[in-house]
Amino acid sequence: MPTILDRIVETKQKELAELRQRVPEEELIARARDAEPPRDFHAAIRADPPRGIHLIAEIKRASPSAGLIREDFDPVAIARAYHRAGASALSVLTDETYFQGHLSHVPQARQAAPLPVLRKDFTLDTYHVYQARAAGADAILLIAEVLATDEIVALLQLADSLGMTTLVESHNANLLLAVYAAVRAANPKRYLLGINNRDLARQVTDVGTTVRLAELLDDTSRLVAESGIQTREDVLRVQRAGAAAMLVGESLMAADDIAAKAAELLA
Repeated sequence: MPTILDRIVETKQKELAELRQRVPEEELIARARDAEPPRDFHAAIRADPPRGIHLIAEIKRASPSAGLIREDFDPVAIARAYHRAGASALSVLTDETYFQGHLSHVPQARQAAPLPVLRKDFTLDTYHVYQARAAGADAILLIAEVLATDEIVALLQLADSLGMTTLVESHNANLLLAVYAAVRAANPKRYLLGINNRDLARQVTDVGTTVRLAELLDDTSRLVAESGIQTREDVLRVQRAGAAAMLVGESLMAADDIAAKAAELLA
């Protein structure tokens, strides 16, 4: 029986075919080259965190697991609130079908705050990389559960050539170690390694995933803990595990006061 992740990837592949018909990749490449220079997402996360851990604050309206998270959704206001609260970078969910996002939210957020922006979506192809850069994204996400290791390396190297950072993530220990080894061998300038606490296939979340998988890594200086971080204690758990940054979405987006919740997590 297909999982939600299977359905998302199938939808993305159909959308990709339609996008190619509307906008040829050559046009996207030209737009990417004409875009404003990327902000250094990698440097922002690799710098010493002023509060012990960096916050990558996510702009996300909905998700398959939670449904609608925030009704009064304003990417500009949210980006500004995150910046005020001390976030080091932004993550913008752009998938329309399952997360009610839009690619236009990337330039909106980027213009609203002087922070580097991750285009968070299900990147499957070079087309998506050029599309992200053309929209002004400074970083992309690559998911080991939906891409082969050689595909990840190729897309990462393309992003790197465009001055972008790549966040390579997995929930699975074997996949995480495989992509970690392959990416290090490729020796890109800008990459981060994400541990997703959410099993994307089953939509089950456990912050302990970061704790367990981080022990397998010989270097956690690029490590980003993703999903399920709701309390200050969750923050301390992933920080003690060695995470350099945390990517937080739902607990921030569901808060009455977004900036206050971000400040609470960063303490």
